[in-house]
Amino acid sequence: MIYQSDALTVTRLDGDIAELHFDLKGESVNKFNNATVGDLTAALDAIDTEQGLKGLLVTSGKPVFIVGADITEFTAMFGAGKDEILKFTAVNNGNFNRLQNLPFPTCVAINGYAMGGGLEVCLACDFRVMSDQAKIGLPETKLGILPSWGGTVRLPRLIGVDEAVTWITSGQEQAADAALKAGAVDAVAAHAELREVALSVLHSAVDGKLDYTTRREAKSSPLPMNDTEATMAFFTMKAMVQQQAGRNYPAPIKVVDVIEQARGKDLEGALAVEAEGFVELAMTPVAAALVGVFLGDQLLAKKAKGWEKQADRKVERAAVLGAGIMGGGIAYQSAYKGVPIRMKDINQEGLDLGLSEAGKLLSKRVNRGRMTPEKMAEVLNSIDPVLSYEGFDDVDIVVEAVVENAKVKHSVLAEVEQKVTDDTVLTSNTSTISITSLAEALKRPENFCGMHFFNPVHAMPLVEVIRGDKTSDTAIARTVAFARQMGKKPVVVRDCPGFLVNRVLFPYFDGFSKLVRDGADFQAVDKVMQRWGWPMGPAYLMDVVGIDTGVHAAGVMAEGFPDRMQLDFKTATEVMYENNRYGQKNGKGFYDHGTDKRGKPKKEASDTAYQLIAPVAGERREFEADDIIMRMMLPMATEMARCLEEDIVGTPAEADMALIYGLGFPPFRGGIFRWMDSVGMHTIAAASEKFSDLGKTYELTDGMRAKLADGATYY
Repeated sequence: MIYQSDALTVTRLDGDIAELHFDLKGESVNKFNNATVGDLTAALDAIDTEQGLKGLLVTSGKPVFIVGADITEFTAMFGAGKDEILKFTAVNNGNFNRLQNLPFPTCVAINGYAMGGGLEVCLACDFRVMSDQAKIGLPETKLGILPSWGGTVRLPRLIGVDEAVTWITSGQEQAADAALKAGAVDAVAAHAELREVALSVLHSAVDGKLDYTTRREAKSSPLPMNDTEATMAFFTMKAMVQQQAGRNYPAPIKVVDVIEQARGKDLEGALAVEAEGFVELAMTPVAAALVGVFLGDQLLAKKAKGWEKQADRKVERAAVLGAGIMGGGIAYQSAYKGVPIRMKDINQEGLDLGLSEAGKLLSKRVNRGRMTPEKMAEVLNSIDPVLSYEGFDDVDIVVEAVVENAKVKHSVLAEVEQKVTDDTVLTSNTSTISITSLAEALKRPENFCGMHFFNPVHAMPLVEVIRGDKTSDTAIARTVAFARQMGKKPVVVRDCPGFLVNRVLFPYFDGFSKLVRDGADFQAVDKVMQRWGWPMGPAYLMDVVGIDTGVHAAGVMAEGFPDRMQLDFKTATEVMYENNRYGQKNGKGFYDHGTDKRGKPKKEASDTAYQLIAPVAGERREFEADDIIMRMMLPMATEMARCLEEDIVGTPAEADMALIYGLGFPPFRGGIFRWMDSVGMHTIAAASEKFSDLGKTYELTDGMRAKLADGATYY
């Protein structure tokens, strides 16, 4: 044994070959945390002093190779300032440079995921052999940063600038065949033969049959581009990347800048340019937000896995009541993810609609080459359309997805409870009706909870799992487990009108209604909020949600929270509803809706809509963009703060992820709590005072006032 630590070992093999083996104790994956980086330095010291070595094989003892840096360490490091961030880049860059400059050839066996720093250490090696089951990539731009251990330097010099820019700016994983074609790896081996092939390549280099010194020189030299080539190439790449990334994500365009600035430099000079670019991005609110989203997603997964472990059994068969668009979407998602499902409706037309919805979604996958026709048939055959409750005595969970009417739901839930076993879990896909009140119709309320999907089911990751007053942990655990089986992101919340997401969405819509009442152009509001980062503005969002659905839900919210959600004026949305303008579903709402030449939805401004809302809209006037933003966002922020203070949701991170996954809240802002932290509670308080005349939704909560007084933040 040449070296041993909790993160890695170095052993001597036959033929004077050393093996550097990453296997981080106590972790399911290898990652470059501070301890591993320090251990790698020590391992390289030991290798330097070992006599007679002729080559180095780099391997992993985990099912993945190395997933990259330890992102849990980023928040503190980013907040510590430029010197600490530069130290972070420098230490491992020193390691990788030493690895690249060893006095003998090196070969890495990539057995699984090699992402970020995991790929960068591979790039520092002379030869790369990849398992046919492995994937590689540099996903740092998804965190608002760029590779900081030579990724922007070595990759372009290995595979060319165009290909490297595509890899890094997209952050996409690359399969073995694509990596081989691009020249990022030298060979692809069957998984079981990976080590043997990698050792064979290394021995060929040791024996002088493979030249490794020329490879090193290429990675350490300027890019082979003259000024004219560079000017044309980088101009084109910047235009393409800027169009794809958009104005709110600076990392991809910075990647192109860094590669361009470093093109004429040697390895050390290019790494210095990369480090400066990394520091610049790491200190932005976007990086803090996107790292927060990553960590928030990990928290959701951890909490969901905790519930999953408590589940009394795995869901083997499910059922959905109501076979409309939503029911069909739920049936599709369950069947597609491998859980057979019965889909019940009261008439054949409903079943036909549900099957049609599932068929459309599956056909799209087949047409895009993501599924075979045989697999499509298999999935469709696992959806059992029924008009009766026959077979419901062998299902593990039922999702009720009938019309959003309390009386109807009471009746249906009471009826299905008699057709299932005593331990079947019943859930409701209601978006607004109290779970506790719906449970009043049941003999076994402990087996009942909410399971609120978001539309369209196949596209929206979030599922709210709602605990009623009498819901048992067993019901929650099985429902969370089923949501995860369906590929969803479950968040467990307590019961209240609107639960979590809709409860905070409708104050946002109320802010929109008050703006229109006060003379704002709804199209102007949409443009401001879309520019702020929302996928669509509030008027368009209401059209997509369905104005009839929105008006109904707004009534439920007003009844539940009359002190702040009961409006004392007729809204433009109510006018749309009264005139049968329901939005996208019937082609007319705030906008007129149709399809373009490619069949994709499009919207156009509607003169009729303006004429109809004129009696309830104030005299048209322009508003400052910042005022529009605060008038829209502050009601959502104060309501979410109330939800946290009332324990409707467990943590700020869960709340933020629910908005990102359920509403499309701008990820680069990190969620509502992350946004409040970034602008500061003093800014929120100033807006609250400025708009205090607009009602209680603009008032700070007790918890917000306490944070203001203490200078505290949510994170």
